[in-house]
Amino acid sequence: METQGASAVIIHHIFDGKILEYEKWLNEITPLTKHATGFIDLQIVRPIPKLTFVYTVIIRFDTVENLQMWLESEQRKLWIEKAEPLFRRHDRYQIRSGLDFLFEAPENSAKIPPRWKQYLVTWSAIYPISLLIPLLVLPVLRYLNIPQNHFSDAFLSSGVIVFLMVYIVMPNFTRLIRKWLNR
Repeated sequence: METQGASAVIIHHIFDGKILEYEKWLNEITPLTKHATGFIDLQIVRPIPKLTFVYTVIIRFDTVENLQMWLESEQRKLWIEKAEPLFRRHDRYQIRSGLDFLFEAPENSAKIPPRWKQYLVTWSAIYPISLLIPLLVLPVLRYLNIPQNHFSDAFLSSGVIVFLMVYIVMPNFTRLIRKWLNR
């Protein structure tokens, strides 16, 4: 039987000049998260230097219960208190099962589309973006004299793609095709 797992999207707005301290804090809390019961994986979307100050942390657990247990644990609460002076805003997160958070309707309806529709919509959104973004990002990196490196190029391009998918493309795309998704 397939288990969908659960994801939390955690947003941290960091004060100017506190990025290095936050990075150190991330390096300390990440191993603790990885050892929590039910942990699957963790991804960090870092801000663009001198442009943004928002970190997005996406953590996945095997069940909603295990994810909530970690997010509400005393250990995590202590670590959040330790980082609170670095935050412009308080620690915020949303819990979703699977990738359902990408398909949440703007009016926060409880209805989630079937997985096959989620697959088609995600694929149709990612395909053109994954072709376009490297064409835009890589010339900028070369212009900034950042040497060509397959891994860092892919890392930065994929970071831009995920950012666009989560914050711009999917909310607007799902709003546009909402009737079909919820049929």
